[in-house]
Amino acid sequence: MLRFAVRNLLSRPVRSLLSLLGLTVAIVGMVGLFSVAEGIDATVDDTFGQIPGILIMQKGAPIPLFSRIPKAWKSEIEKLPGVNVVSAEIWVRVNVINGKNIVSPPRFLFGADIPAHQKLKHSVYGKAIIEGRYLNESDTGIPRTVISRQIAEEFNVGIGDSFKVNGADFEVVGIYYCGSLLLDVAIIVEQPIVRQMSLFDPGVVCSFYVEPTGEIPNDKIVEWMQEMFRGRDLASWQPSSLLFGSGSSSAAKPGQQTESASGNPLIDLVRSADRAVKTFGQSDLEQENTADAPASLPSVDDTSAKASTSDDEEELDPLEIRSAADWAERFDEFSADLDIFLTIMTSIGLTIAVLSIINTMLMSVSERIIEFGVLKANGWSRSDVMKLITCESAVLGLAGGICGAFAGWLLTQVINWQWPEHIRLLASPELLAFSVVFATILGIFGGLYPAVWATRMMPMDAIRRG
Repeated sequence: MLRFAVRNLLSRPVRSLLSLLGLTVAIVGMVGLFSVAEGIDATVDDTFGQIPGILIMQKGAPIPLFSRIPKAWKSEIEKLPGVNVVSAEIWVRVNVINGKNIVSPPRFLFGADIPAHQKLKHSVYGKAIIEGRYLNESDTGIPRTVISRQIAEEFNVGIGDSFKVNGADFEVVGIYYCGSLLLDVAIIVEQPIVRQMSLFDPGVVCSFYVEPTGEIPNDKIVEWMQEMFRGRDLASWQPSSLLFGSGSSSAAKPGQQTESASGNPLIDLVRSADRAVKTFGQSDLEQENTADAPASLPSVDDTSAKASTSDDEEELDPLEIRSAADWAERFDEFSADLDIFLTIMTSIGLTIAVLSIINTMLMSVSERIIEFGVLKANGWSRSDVMKLITCESAVLGLAGGICGAFAGWLLTQVINWQWPEHIRLLASPELLAFSVVFATILGIFGGLYPAVWATRMMPMDAIRRG
């Protein structure tokens, strides 16, 4: 039956080829689209797999670049049990490198807390050095930098070369390679130099990286930090923060956040009114006690702590405190939403492919009405005719699936090779196998209607109609 079906398809090469191409293109699109989601998942897993600690940012900030939190909070975090090192981080967008405007891929100045980095047992960038060395205390006050291999290759610089970033000259002392699109974007510089270059508020940082000792579970440490900072006066990040500034100042008391003058009288007036409304009806003593009240820490053996905070408590959390696994889950949620969009887009192409197969098989059946009538007159049953037509459509589906999966995989390899710093696509064996099976099933279902239509005709009716 299979040989007969293949011979019938080859007898109409043009029509069969067009149907095959339609399904192949649809499968290529499916492989290409879903390889985007798989590539994001792989990048996220690779990135957060290299970050065993806890990252603290301003609540609502999409990335550390936009986050602003008080630098003074570092000393409070260091006092928590189970905390080994707290490293303050500053991130600034790089606009110009060696006279070239930087748009894509983005590059960032990473203001490293060198003393804290020296104490880290697991330094993400420190362990990724492939040439030269990482920054140390001997680099204090000296414009030196560590850059990624991609940046070094792009601007043809090496160890000891001069490197100009945002108008400032640096000496390259190290080159690192993490193998992640999300990590290999940093130009690492001593933190005070970054503050001076970008006029960064001396009282704030972008984020804290907390390395636990390993003696206490990360989830417990995260819970303690959330309890410690809950209710602190630090507004969640909003897109308007890009216009109004960080809204923080080093003049705050330890553990307290105040707002700095924005330079805009209207904005300052609104902020003052907001503070007045929040403190209305409180005595001076109550306000002082509210600002200076120390956070109580639960014991390690405290089993009465709630498993999750209520919605009201979450609204009072000024910080986004998550372990690497938690951040990976957030990206997985984004990827799940992306999968829905990709499924819709893919369905459009697959629908067109199925209609193409149905059209091909209908035309094939119409042209072979006499043939089917003769076959049924010579003893072929309805099931035999249905098997023949279904087998032909299955062969088209299988061939289209194989061609589409191979072409889709090849396309992802070309894109990854051509733009390695911009995108990462991953067509896994599971995705390719699913594509082939799915295309075969589509082919079978695409031939069912023409097969049923052909089997309903009586032999003599088929011969007369032909």
